[in-house]
Amino acid sequence: MSNQTTQPQEIKIADNFAGGEYANNMQVAFNKEEFILTFFNIVALNGRVCGKIISSPGHIKRMAVVLSDVVKKYEEKFGIIEAAESPKEGIGFKI
Repeated sequence: MSNQTTQPQEIKIADNFAGGEYANNMQVAFNKEEFILTFFNIVALNGRVCGKIISSPGHIKRMAVVLSDVVKKYEEKFGIIEAAESPKEGIGFKI
């Protein structure tokens, strides 16, 4: 048996981040070492980047599995989610 005690993990949230951001568009780029997810908030003809996540391919795959599971649970509770229509112009969810 180990003599080490387990300490609870502490996660800090920056003061300017606690409220979260709304994103209605996303762009995904990747290379061999990482995925880059850039989130946008676009209203009419204006928009801004509201978040950017860079992570390893292995972590992205785990996130995709979790998101798929959460969507399935959501749909079991609230009904099927209809996919949002893609923007007509070149802005939107891209792979």
